[in-house]
Amino acid sequence: MNFRRKIYDRILRWKASRNGKTALLVEGARRVGKSFTVAEFARREYKSHVIVDFSSPQPLTLDAILNTPHDLDGLFNRLSLEYHTRLYPRETLIVFDEVQLCPKARQLIKHLVADGRYDYIETGSLITLKTMSEGILIPSEEERISMHPMDFEEFCWALDDGVTPGFIRECFDKSKPLGALHQTVMNRYCEYLCVGGMPQAVAEYAASKDISCADLVKRDILKLYRDDIAKFAKGNAAKVRSIFDQIPGQLSKKEKRYSLASLGKSARMREYEDSFVWLADAKVANPCYNATDPTVGMALSSDFSTMKLYMGDTGLLMTLALGDENATSGDLYKAVFTGDIYFNSGMIAENAVAQSFAMSGRPLFFYSRRNPESHRNELEIDFLIRRDGAICPVEVKSGKYQSHASLDKFRAKFKDRLGQPYILYTKDVMEKDGIVHLPLYMAMFL
Repeated sequence: MNFRRKIYDRILRWKASRNGKTALLVEGARRVGKSFTVAEFARREYKSHVIVDFSSPQPLTLDAILNTPHDLDGLFNRLSLEYHTRLYPRETLIVFDEVQLCPKARQLIKHLVADGRYDYIETGSLITLKTMSEGILIPSEEERISMHPMDFEEFCWALDDGVTPGFIRECFDKSKPLGALHQTVMNRYCEYLCVGGMPQAVAEYAASKDISCADLVKRDILKLYRDDIAKFAKGNAAKVRSIFDQIPGQLSKKEKRYSLASLGKSARMREYEDSFVWLADAKVANPCYNATDPTVGMALSSDFSTMKLYMGDTGLLMTLALGDENATSGDLYKAVFTGDIYFNSGMIAENAVAQSFAMSGRPLFFYSRRNPESHRNELEIDFLIRRDGAICPVEVKSGKYQSHASLDKFRAKFKDRLGQPYILYTKDVMEKDGIVHLPLYMAMFL
């Protein structure tokens, strides 16, 4: 199924602006659609193309890359011969797919770009792991962009709904309520939260309209991630796996900060730090750090030992949280969001917001102040974002709520440095007490 992906336009801008002066590396978690999107781009935008898949490369091409990398004429001849493709100067794209499996091909990019005859795109997962780049010189001619799971707009497009995204964007820009259509859009957003944004799961759901079928795909992806941990998290596999499997449990707590005590009574951050970094580098999880002094330079005051850890895809979090059954009934998903069974929908909503912010390239920060002597002086803000040159606090509410005490205390404490505060919740657009209330599905526009 040919899905419309926003990253396609970014790749198109790279082609037009760079004109062969850099290669493009499209990185992201496994199964987010990198190979498919780049292959579609190659087919549409070039006179010819060659895709070298390093999970099963042609032998002569691989030999040339590994053993005679400076003989570019020889390499191009072998590419043309083995892939039965004529190469046209400035009109051919050469794709190094799964380039993390052949680090020397990545190092060769420097010389290929300098040669200037063709364009080059690399795709890779786990690309920032040290084990994937040991012993090579990372080319400065390599330009990187990150690919994420499908966002809510892309999900709507995949279901042949081209109207909803434009309508909610217009309402966001004009700060206008959706009115009677809000619940319809909210229902579709709940579909998105259940299915998630992994293209294979979305394709299965688009074809069958059965969440159970999409769930089977997601379970396969989770198994793939666990297999990657066992294969690539050398020396830390057990720790990485423990952290990964406990993400739902950590997020289901009232205080969603990751508690090392759950990993062992004597667990210390210095022992587990590399394992958290592994999950972030693999793009499987999105860490969110406590900014103890919320200013425009939030990273300068971040307490990196105090974090929340979100799944990179909310649909995968749903499947991970609902257990290890061979299949999860669509009725169970429906019961979760209608409230017929108890389920912590707050963690799903908060994870979805974190995912939206990460997709837009925002680093994730929150604010937390603990006071063992007086709970009244404690406060926590779910997210802090930079918007229009100021720090904007964002609170996430999944159901009915009576007050926003933490947000009020935070605004009073840092009133001289804050921009517009937001609450993301399940109801329609509203402004009250100086706080902009937005439906959860508008998080992608912040």
